[in-house]
Amino acid sequence: MTTFATVTEGTDSPYALSHLDSLESEAVHIFREVAGEFERPVILFSGGKDSIVMLHLALKAFAPAAVPFTLLHVDTGHNFPEVLEYRDRTVAEHGLRLHIASVQDYIDRGVLRERPDGVRNPLQTLPLTEKIQAERFDAVFGGGRRDEEKARAKERVFSLRDEFSAWDPRRQRPELWQLYNGRHAPGEHVRVFPLSNWTELDVWQYIEREGIELPQIYFAHEREVFKRSGMWLTAGEWGGPKESESIETRQVRYRTVGDMSCTGAVDSDATTLDAVITEIAASRLTERGATRADDKMSEAAMEDRKREGYF
Repeated sequence: MTTFATVTEGTDSPYALSHLDSLESEAVHIFREVAGEFERPVILFSGGKDSIVMLHLALKAFAPAAVPFTLLHVDTGHNFPEVLEYRDRTVAEHGLRLHIASVQDYIDRGVLRERPDGVRNPLQTLPLTEKIQAERFDAVFGGGRRDEEKARAKERVFSLRDEFSAWDPRRQRPELWQLYNGRHAPGEHVRVFPLSNWTELDVWQYIEREGIELPQIYFAHEREVFKRSGMWLTAGEWGGPKESESIETRQVRYRTVGDMSCTGAVDSDATTLDAVITEIAASRLTERGATRADDKMSEAAMEDRKREGYF
């Protein structure tokens, strides 16, 4: 009778992968699967930490060849300048092509209307979906992780979207043994989440291990902020602060970055990677739950947007 040796995680066996190696291997496999199955994939890249890690993994997946995907950023017009500078510098450094879908363009043309609260994150859906259709992207990589938010927790790695880019949870496909089904009808596309099984702590530990550069906004720094709905927001032309809201200079950092109008900072003295990792390990709030006002609009805010075509 034939017997097979087993390798247990955490043993001293030279064949056992570490936790981060296992996550990296899974993500690299996903990138290569998409390259083999789809004709026009694109990576959503904003200059935020999750999209930075995604691009790093894509570079590793295809080295020494070039990444066979273009990049796409949905620009709200209210992005942090530090993040946009990092985005453009990274694109130039790796010789990549960047598509930009601008929310401001849609507002200027009268297709979208500015919200009373100045928040533009919910306005990203139409520019995103129309750009996907115009460029005929059939696979779109996103940096969503299951630990971020309950709607994202129920999404598969390969998430089918219909011809209107809408997500239907009832059309989720099984993904046993890391077998991914990318079949789709003309006009449909697949959203792909290579970081699905990562946590915020995993992302930061991987950034430390790989020596990945990040925008300094992720580390503690002095910044002029004001308090709204329990969050420290950055003042800007988007509509803050109001007369009743006073500006303070505080030492803060950002756990996640998005539209300035709804992305809050946290008080922090974490100026190094080690300090950030220690801080996150002690936190009991997810990054979106703690610092994203757009996810607090309703209990199902994220799922409602995803059904309409948002990530």
